[in-house]
Amino acid sequence: MIDIKLLRKNPSLVKENIKKKFQNHKLKLVDEVLKLDEEWRSLKYKEDSLRSERNKISQKINELIKAKKDAKKEIKQAKEIPIKIEKIQENRKKLEEQIKKIMYSIPNIIHKSVPIGKDESQNKVIKTYGKALVPKYEILNHAELAEKLGCADFDSASEVAGKGFYYLIGDIALLHSAVLAFARDFMVKKGFTYVIPPFMIRKKVVDGVMSFEEMNNMMYKVEGEDLYLIGTSEHSMIGKFIDKTLNIKDLPITLTCYSPCFRKEIGAHGIEEKGFFRRHQFEKQEMIVICNPEESYEWYDKMLNWTVEFFKELEIPIRTLEICSGDLADLKSKSADIEAWSPRQKKYYEAGSCSNLTDAQARRLNIKIQGKTERFFAHTSNNTVVASPRALIALMENHQQKDGSIKIPKTLWPYMLGKKVIESKKSKK
Repeated sequence: MIDIKLLRKNPSLVKENIKKKFQNHKLKLVDEVLKLDEEWRSLKYKEDSLRSERNKISQKINELIKAKKDAKKEIKQAKEIPIKIEKIQENRKKLEEQIKKIMYSIPNIIHKSVPIGKDESQNKVIKTYGKALVPKYEILNHAELAEKLGCADFDSASEVAGKGFYYLIGDIALLHSAVLAFARDFMVKKGFTYVIPPFMIRKKVVDGVMSFEEMNNMMYKVEGEDLYLIGTSEHSMIGKFIDKTLNIKDLPITLTCYSPCFRKEIGAHGIEEKGFFRRHQFEKQEMIVICNPEESYEWYDKMLNWTVEFFKELEIPIRTLEICSGDLADLKSKSADIEAWSPRQKKYYEAGSCSNLTDAQARRLNIKIQGKTERFFAHTSNNTVVASPRALIALMENHQQKDGSIKIPKTLWPYMLGKKVIESKKSKK
């Protein structure tokens, strides 16, 4: 959510930002907010005037009583004023809700470095890392390979929970946990505090961390309760600071979080296919930073570079992709995807994303910083260290050998009980 003071002062800037995001249907929202805001300020002026009048009348009543004069008229006026104030407050609160609802739909101001583009086809490659090789032998589909190795069961999962789920078994299950354990240790060594957060959050937190459209497409609601299953640990971790004022001396707050993630994936291509990509449930290691606004882009760069470093440790070729204006989620000011190489498909696919939301989430959740002389809203950033199923696909394809076995990167050996290769049970015999 942007600052309404910015909208009052420079509505043309806000409209231009909306145009850059190719959301022209939202241009009218700026004028709607300004009109409602004018009504709100008018009511606020009347309310303040009545309070001032009440104070003056109270003072006059005291003077009349001291002088032993009749104060009935003034007392009657004083009793009527609270009723008038209450009525104005009711109308003002209704306007506040209307304004807030519209402001939630107006996109955050994008960073000047964000490329202008209509959709994902106009995202820009920042840099590639590692050699994107295609072996001469056939690379098996990860689902097919996992079943061949006896390490995944999609059919039973479909019977138990429906499409979009899987059982991981044996060495692939161990590899999955190894990646997450390595991600945890990797971030702790960077100075981040490890956290396991709640896996459910209330509606007020959902409203604070994501747009309405994202919520409807992603979140699972717990029937009969004010609870939603999280789509990522960022949701509950940012929510941890709702309505808090942080001392500037305690910043930045750097946290790395493990959680399962639950997503409807409405409209997502691939949910009907067998495999690990776009599932209703997966596990993830996340990093979040809450910091002084002056430092948020510095932290954004650090976070993105750490993910690059992480995938280098896994010996997976990747590239970073700058998200263009039209593909940028409304709360984000700047974002980059980290894409892993798929030798089977001969292309890169999204493995994670790094985002700076500036003060958009902080305004929604009322997360402030106490500086030396004033209070102001914090900046929040988040980045995927690793989403385990996407990493599994990359590991199984890029380290797949001609016989269908999978080499395990050296950095994961300690987490794999010393195992260096995943082979089929038949091969072991």
